[in-house]
Amino acid sequence: MDSATTQQKRRVADEVAERIERLIVDGVLKVGQALPSERRLVEKLGCSRSALREGLRILRGRGIVDTEQGRGSFVADLNRGNDITPLMHLFSSQPRTLYDLLEVRALLEGESARLAAIRATDVDLLMIKRRYEDMLAAYDEPQPLDPREHARRDHAFHRAISEASHNPVLVHTLQSLSELMLSTVFASVNNLYHRPAQKRQIDRQHTRLYHAVIERLPEQAQRAAREHINSIRDNLREIEQEEQRLVRATMRLEGWQ
Repeated sequence: MDSATTQQKRRVADEVAERIERLIVDGVLKVGQALPSERRLVEKLGCSRSALREGLRILRGRGIVDTEQGRGSFVADLNRGNDITPLMHLFSSQPRTLYDLLEVRALLEGESARLAAIRATDVDLLMIKRRYEDMLAAYDEPQPLDPREHARRDHAFHRAISEASHNPVLVHTLQSLSELMLSTVFASVNNLYHRPAQKRQIDRQHTRLYHAVIERLPEQAQRAAREHINSIRDNLREIEQEEQRLVRATMRLEGWQ
C-alpha cells in the first residue's frame, strides 16, 4: 500500500471520528449510551466498515469511546480523568461549597432556561413536559417516595431544560457537575420538601419555569430559573442558621458556655 493511499484512509478515519464526536457534543449520543450497530453507522456515516473501525479505534485512543466484548461500543464517561476526580471529591467533601455550587447553578441554569425558551424543538418541549409530569406524579404515589427519587426527578426536569438550550458546551458543563448538581437537589428535597411552606414555594417556582419555557418567554424563563435556585440557597442557609442557633441554645442549657 503506497503512502498516498495510507494517508487517504487515515483522513477518512479522522473524518469518521470527527463526525461521531460531533454527535456526542451535540447530545445525540450521550455518556454511557451504546453506539448504533456497525451496519447502522456505516449507513448513517456513508463510510466503509474498515473506515468506521479505524475511526472507533481513534476515539478509543482518545478515551471518548469504550468497547467491551459482548457489549459493543459506547460513549465513555468523559469526566473520569484523574484531573477532575480529586476536584469533584474536594467539592463534595466540603459542605460550604453547596452555596458556591448553587450560585453556579443559578447562572448556568438561568441561561439554559433562556436559551431553551428560544431554541427548544417540539421534541424538546415534549421531553420537558414528560419530566415535569414525572415530577408532579411523585406527589401522587400511594407510598411516599425516597427523597433521592424526588431529587432524581427534580434533576431530570432541569436536565431536560438544559438539553433544550442546544448549547453543547453549556449542556456538557452542567453534565460534568451532575453528581454535585444532584447533591444540591437532594439537599433541597431532604431539607425543604417536608416543610409545607417551602415545598409550596418550590412547586410554584417549577410551574413558573415550566410555563415560561413551554410558552417561549426567554426573559421570564431565565428569571424563574434564577429565582428558583436562589430561593433554595436562601432557604437552606436559613435552616442552617436555625440549626446553629438550636445547637448554641442547647449548649447553654447544658452548661457548655
